[in-house]
Amino acid sequence: MKYKHLFFDLDHTLWDFDRNSAESIAELFETFRLVDVGIASAAEFSRHFIAINKKLWADYDKNLITHAYIREHRFPLVFQALGVQEHTLCTDLNTEYLRLLPRKPHLLESAREVLEYLKDRYTMHIITNGFAEIQAIKMDSAEIAHFFTNVITSENANAKKPDPLVFQYAMEVSGTNASESLMIGDNYEADILGAKSVGLDTVFYNTAAASVDDPPTYDIRHWKELMAIL
Repeated sequence: MKYKHLFFDLDHTLWDFDRNSAESIAELFETFRLVDVGIASAAEFSRHFIAINKKLWADYDKNLITHAYIREHRFPLVFQALGVQEHTLCTDLNTEYLRLLPRKPHLLESAREVLEYLKDRYTMHIITNGFAEIQAIKMDSAEIAHFFTNVITSENANAKKPDPLVFQYAMEVSGTNASESLMIGDNYEADILGAKSVGLDTVFYNTAAASVDDPPTYDIRHWKELMAIL
């Protein structure tokens, strides 16, 4: 068996961020009666939120903004995109979103089945750029924390994907090296190019079938394909 340690991204890789976020946003829409401030529907609110939040996290990965910036600006930016002038709700919306979101349990299709298949074959870990306290709640809510030995966050690594330092730190705390390790994630820049920079083999969870210049070791569309590899 070539690999001994598997490193997984969490959001959009195992944990179904879009579904969990959409459910949370729909609840916020009702709780805060956002129809009264001019937002037509929960679906419209969710669509704008997911797009803006994704862009902010991409900027965070590039070191253009901070965690605090995301928390402070995402809902005002959503309101602005929707043409809504009422911004006094934004702080409370963000607080409630951060309470609701990590308590959602949904994983991507077949993710749990694959983790069950892998758990006695490999030592598994998480590498995430997400907030440490939020990610821990997510994993507990989805009942997957027991699968993983270490959870490496940008806070405890003092670096974030795609910085080579976060992958080096992850291998160090996990007691492994690149030749025995495999990185699995959905974000080509952060997960795949970052891991390749320190010599890790990679699995690109590429559901959109994106074409890339520097290919991963393995390219999969569905989780069950990983079982054939490992």
